[in-house]
Amino acid sequence: MTDTDTPDTEPRVALLLGQLDIAWALFEHHLEGIDDRAALWEPAPGAWSVRPGPGGAWTPDWQVPEPDPAPPVTIAWTMWHISYWWSTVHEVCFGGGRAPERTSITWPGSAQAAAGELRGLHAAWRTALEGATAADLDSADRTAALPWPVEMTLGDAAGWVTVELTKNVSEIGLLRHLYLNRPGQRPEASQGAGGERP
Repeated sequence: MTDTDTPDTEPRVALLLGQLDIAWALFEHHLEGIDDRAALWEPAPGAWSVRPGPGGAWTPDWQVPEPDPAPPVTIAWTMWHISYWWSTVHEVCFGGGRAPERTSITWPGSAQAAAGELRGLHAAWRTALEGATAADLDSADRTAALPWPVEMTLGDAAGWVTVELTKNVSEIGLLRHLYLNRPGQRPEASQGAGGERP
């Protein structure tokens, strides 16, 4: 049980919230020091990112079907991607029941604003999930409008949210480490195997 749970919290909800909290703590850890330059750094040629359009909105690179192999992505693109899928799941499960259009989800223009947006999504999702009952978790009523071919219960969807968040957070963490240790930025890293690990 976490600090915000009550004795009346459905045990499976408490478990899901605890797992979510671990993934979110990792996200906050990797966010430290990510500015706009880091967020928009492209790790390889052809990387997908977010780019300002004619109207000023930052839109993501996108292709259907997805290329194989999938292109590398930037931190900013990954933050947009989290916002896209989390907005979709939250709106369908606890909002109006309809998935937003992908093109309606844009990057807010800075790493700081994107982090604030994701914190808002996290808080809204956690608060909504806290009130779920055992019957809610076992039902697919709230998830029926999700734009995916696989039917899932609310419990399934909540578990998927944490797994997907963990995957995306790990990607952000790796990109952050690559950015901080890119050639010419950490001369001490050339000490070799005998040097202290950064």
